[in-house]
Amino acid sequence: MNRQQIDTFFSTLRAANPRPQTELAYSSVFELLAAVLLSAQATDVGVNKATRGLFAAAPTPRKMLELGVPGIEAHIRTIGLYRNKAKNLHETCRLLLERHGGLVPRERQALESLPGVGRKTANVVLNVAFGEPTMAVDTHIFRVSNRTGLAPGKTPLAVELALLRRVPQDHLVDAHHWLILHGRYVCQARSPKCGQCTVSECCDMGRKRKP
Repeated sequence: MNRQQIDTFFSTLRAANPRPQTELAYSSVFELLAAVLLSAQATDVGVNKATRGLFAAAPTPRKMLELGVPGIEAHIRTIGLYRNKAKNLHETCRLLLERHGGLVPRERQALESLPGVGRKTANVVLNVAFGEPTMAVDTHIFRVSNRTGLAPGKTPLAVELALLRRVPQDHLVDAHHWLILHGRYVCQARSPKCGQCTVSECCDMGRKRKP
């Protein structure tokens, strides 16, 4: 994918969805952090069902800490790896209170020092909560970046760094959402909907499939 195709690719996605948003439900930066922490190997729909009750019971780090690991587990049993996630979330709340006055830090290093918060989770929080031009490479973004020729790479980090170089600056803040949504609903893993794709003319695979 060349520069002109990349610009057309994102301009087209922007025209269809000018203000893309995460599909995780949250009402504060803390709830966003918790939801993303819980979303590993789980769907946003599943996480939202679990956090509806969890956030009603414990909308702050202090209340979540008071809920305790068993209390957190009771709300998130339907999510994969819920026991480990409950422990990580509980410990994260303790550290938020001890180190950051109960606030979610906006520095990558501080975020990644929290249990269960890796580079991808930190990138989501930095992008969604604080408007930083980061790129959280999940399976959807990894697939779309490689399949389309937008930013090929063998690892999530390689794809992330390639995207930061290749995505035009004026599209960078929202690119994370556009790519996730495109991979989730159009450029799907097993059956990509190339016939319905509005950016197939820019895509390496789309052009190869064109008769």
